[in-house]
Amino acid sequence: MKRASHSITPTAAAAAVIVASCCLASCSAFQPQLPSVQLRTIATRRCLHADTLSSSPSKGFASKPEEQSSDPMDWKVYEVKEALLELIPRMTGTEEEFRKVESYINALEDKFLPPQTLGFLNLAMAGDWQFLFTSNQLGRPSPLLRLTELVQTVGVQGLKGKLVNSATWALIEENAFGTFSSDLSYDINQGARITLDEELDLRVELTKGSDVPSDPESLVGLIHRAMPTEMFDASELALDTTYVDTDLRIVRFTGKRHEGVRNVFMRKGAFEINPDL
Repeated sequence: MKRASHSITPTAAAAAVIVASCCLASCSAFQPQLPSVQLRTIATRRCLHADTLSSSPSKGFASKPEEQSSDPMDWKVYEVKEALLELIPRMTGTEEEFRKVESYINALEDKFLPPQTLGFLNLAMAGDWQFLFTSNQLGRPSPLLRLTELVQTVGVQGLKGKLVNSATWALIEENAFGTFSSDLSYDINQGARITLDEELDLRVELTKGSDVPSDPESLVGLIHRAMPTEMFDASELALDTTYVDTDLRIVRFTGKRHEGVRNVFMRKGAFEINPDL
């Protein structure tokens, strides 16, 4: 049974420095309304068998030579990765941009060699991951709420673990600000598939100096509308890790509500991305 806690709880910790989302700067949430994109479905691998994780030999986002093939399937892994991380923070919401993201994701998934053991998979997944992109259609973000950094923390323990999605929020017309988190436990089965539990724990906390919101229930609704829906409530879903290396991770959801949806994350602190450059 789902367990959702909507109570507003103050905390004595000082507010963290708010980091702007790597998505559209003009958008009040993380993503604009997305055009429909078709990401290639990849069959779930039932065995963890592959070589070492992919990695990029370069930290910069260098331009590709003009003579390079226009098909990302012909590129090296690090070239596709650089192109993806260069495009996402500069997106303006055009269909062409989403098609490019689709092609980059498909290329990375096609080239991915999954970890050969559960231990290596857990090592690759564990830690704090900053949300960059979703292929999901979102709701209608409200101008009354500002969401900034959205982070997914993956805690691993053998065949079990926990996903914690957390966001920093602020009400525009009130002196109210804090954090929101959604916690779910998971099990790993069918090879490397992560099956999420149905028991969901939602928490809203105020940071130091914040007033109590005038309408806490309305606040939760505003956060729900602004966040990718699969991150607000991913209960009773499953996900596959379709690409992961030291600083980039792509997951594919499966289930009645979000079949085929992709989320793209970068490891928190791995890169400094400036969408204005």
